[in-house]
Amino acid sequence: MKSEVYSWRLSSALKNALEEMARQERATIATLLDRIIADWLVTRRQERNYEEAEQQRLHARVAPTLGTIRGSNPSRSEQVRSLVRARVAKRYAH
Repeated sequence: MKSEVYSWRLSSALKNALEEMARQERATIATLLDRIIADWLVTRRQERNYEEAEQQRLHARVAPTLGTIRGSNPSRSEQVRSLVRARVAKRYAH
């Protein structure tokens, strides 16, 4: 049983098109709108699932390289402040 009401304004042309389509399908406008909205929601969910799957695939491809820096100084991350300040001072010391 339907218990919820949703209302919105639409153009006369769109209303006429809905009424015509409902007549052609021998359905009520409410039935037609239910079907249209249900189809739209399914499509959106599928698109979102595809996008999420694509993001997961891309993340999996780059994950091995995230947060890795190759170098000879294993404590560089602990010294970043002093290293950056030294580089800046060296660059602008004239």
